[in-house]
Amino acid sequence: MAFNLAFLSTILIILSAFSPVITALSSNYYDKSCPNVEQIVSNAVKKAAANDRTVPAALLRMHFHDCFIRGCDASVLLNSKGSNQAEKDGPPNISLHAFYVIDNAKKQVEASCPGVVSCADILALAARDAVVQSGGPNWDVPKGRKDGRTSKATETRQLPAPTFNISQLQQSFSQRGLSLNDLVALSGGHTLGFSHCSSFQNRIHNFNATHDVDPSLQPSFAASLKNTCPINNRPKNAGATMDPSSTTFDNTYFKLILQGKSLFSSDQALLSFPKTKNLVTKFATSKEAFLDAFANSMIKMSSITGGQEVRKDCRMVN
Repeated sequence: MAFNLAFLSTILIILSAFSPVITALSSNYYDKSCPNVEQIVSNAVKKAAANDRTVPAALLRMHFHDCFIRGCDASVLLNSKGSNQAEKDGPPNISLHAFYVIDNAKKQVEASCPGVVSCADILALAARDAVVQSGGPNWDVPKGRKDGRTSKATETRQLPAPTFNISQLQQSFSQRGLSLNDLVALSGGHTLGFSHCSSFQNRIHNFNATHDVDPSLQPSFAASLKNTCPINNRPKNAGATMDPSSTTFDNTYFKLILQGKSLFSSDQALLSFPKTKNLVTKFATSKEAFLDAFANSMIKMSSITGGQEVRKDCRMVN
């Protein structure tokens, strides 16, 4: 299913703190200058995902983490240089991976149409392809982003944390022109991937003065998480898949929230406000409603722009 871009013009002005701007994006931006860009990126994602089933989740997460800092400007792809620690070395981003997929796609795009396609557009396309290849919805990616020249690890503190409550989540999304509807729909991206213990240990050890474990967690699920993530001697890469079908883009995530089997406090928080709780129930009941909402919210989020150039190499400024 494809989604039109008519509502792009209604996107709200975004948080001035990282001063992105709404650039005129369009679905046919490269029709003349690089007509095969979408096929090149799609093939690169497909090839990587065939070798590593964790690639789609990694690319989707990378795109989120890019757009929430300075807009979707590929600043997350820049390497640290000299005394500057880049976003990819900020605490929330240390577990990001699959940067090589973007590098490979960029190399092939440059061979076909040099100096034309931004790394930010390649990442936006790759995130869409990652979802499609995992069984999720398709949508027209608006294109024409520019790549940013600034990347600071300290700014990754602006990313919504897995420990956030509903008011913190609402504030984080609204600052970027995203609604409660977008918040719930985009949280559904948690249907893909894996989480390390550190992102949910607050719910299974020393939760509060009264409870060691978050009482909203289903007891046997909490026990299995405690077994995987003991308070001491935790294996370095221990954790849990975001849902049992963690390589398939579906609405299982929303069903799990209603069962008390979501991993993050921020997932459970969606039940603490009537509007978001109603949306969780709606998306748990109707996969179609979720896929439609997710595609529309991805178009909206990926249209927060803020770059200045088209990089030759995605890991460094020109």
